[in-house]
Amino acid sequence: MEQRSTWATRSGFILAAVGSAIGLGNIWRFPYTAFDNGGGAFLIPYFFALITAGIPILIMEFHLGHRLRGSAPLTFSKLGNLEWFGWWQTFIAFVISVYYSVIIGWAFAYTFFAVGQSWGEDTGAFLYKYLGLTNSAGETLGWSDFSFMGGLQWSVVIPLIIVWAIVYFVLSRGVAKGIEKANKFFMPVLLILVILMAIRGITLEGAAQGLNALFTPDWSGITNPATWVAAYGQVFFSLSIAFAIMITYSSYLPKKSDINNNAFITAFANSGFSMIAGVAVFSAIGFMAHQQNVAVEDVAAGGVGLAFAVFPQILNEMPLGNVVGILFFVSLIFAGLSSLISIVETFIAGFADKFNMERQKSVNISVGIVALLSLLFATKAGLYLLDTVDYFINSYGVAMSGLFMTVIVGWILNRTQEIREYNNRISDIRIGGWWNFFVIVLTPAVLGYMGIKQIMKDMAENYSGYPDSLIAIGWAVAVFAVVFGFYFQSLKSKNPDFGKKVAKEDEAA
Repeated sequence: MEQRSTWATRSGFILAAVGSAIGLGNIWRFPYTAFDNGGGAFLIPYFFALITAGIPILIMEFHLGHRLRGSAPLTFSKLGNLEWFGWWQTFIAFVISVYYSVIIGWAFAYTFFAVGQSWGEDTGAFLYKYLGLTNSAGETLGWSDFSFMGGLQWSVVIPLIIVWAIVYFVLSRGVAKGIEKANKFFMPVLLILVILMAIRGITLEGAAQGLNALFTPDWSGITNPATWVAAYGQVFFSLSIAFAIMITYSSYLPKKSDINNNAFITAFANSGFSMIAGVAVFSAIGFMAHQQNVAVEDVAAGGVGLAFAVFPQILNEMPLGNVVGILFFVSLIFAGLSSLISIVETFIAGFADKFNMERQKSVNISVGIVALLSLLFATKAGLYLLDTVDYFINSYGVAMSGLFMTVIVGWILNRTQEIREYNNRISDIRIGGWWNFFVIVLTPAVLGYMGIKQIMKDMAENYSGYPDSLIAIGWAVAVFAVVFGFYFQSLKSKNPDFGKKVAKEDEAA
């Protein structure tokens, strides 16, 4: 088996971890989630969730990868008969990579559209037309209108090919020469782009209106359980935890690594970027509200609608809108690519570990399969499929995986005290008993509550009013990740480390 790769520098690992954490959601999800959940008051539950759940789980995952020196399946195999759980996390990442790449492809296309603002006046209609969601009369099509997914939308397929070509090139070059070097370029450029957008945004007329809406506290939100659930959800989904990424990345760390400090740096860098992105986005939304003489809530939106419909509409009215548009969509590309590379690396490492496979062969197989599957989301019904799969894999994949991981490590294996002592021996920042409490009690309690509320909601009504056929696909994908976890554990491995439980005293120091 090939010798395990390592990061060339500590900064290389931190930039890669931050690059994984900083993704599309930091730019289009965090600002709207904060605005919709109490504005400035949301920051209190948000940072509380970061300290009590985000950082503790990040510390745990950095420990597991660094100490056990393996991908998620290999790591949990060494902990006990838990290889299936590592594969579950890996296949969650696999599913996310399939559709995440398509959104980056949209950003590529919109970068070129931004040059001449070719989306026109009705940016929402343009988006639907670009995605193939309208008929010849310009009427919006629903899921039930499509047969065999409606065929490929070549305006989406072509930029998607570019995305996978870049990802393949970076991953083929390995950890130090590929992933590390790419993030040393992506992250500084991304930060500069977002800062430039924020500076431009706050100079716009009406920017204060948007920033007041984002940061003015609505204290009634503090007493609303939904606000706290939203805060934990935002932290959980934005840090790339519970789906194999951070375990895989930390497995490439040198033996002497400051695990605790690395976790704090990664978490706060991710949050800081989200704040800057929030200023950039909501100052622009405030400008639009001012121009149209309406309230901010009348133009604010989250997710795909914000990035590809609302923001182009803002750019139409903004001085130098084409320049800002290019900055915005290029920032989406860089944020997306850094995250996508980390996601794909999880199953590259998993396959290489399990089947004693050369890295390049694993890259070829992994990227080839996931690139082909991503074409499903480049069809004319791709947006509906993407929205559904994203909802279910996050709700019943990432969140449930996080719950299971805290229960397995904290309760079943009873490893928290040992993890804390090990980390404190090699880290400048020492963590106390509060860390044990958060991992064993608070985080699983919150995630369990979130899971129960989620199931009750989805049993009461279909997500977004989608038909049963589409909802069935969402459930099937979520179940697929678990089933494949057990299936891959049952496969014979060419690596003697799989299925070999490592005693605590024999684990790599």
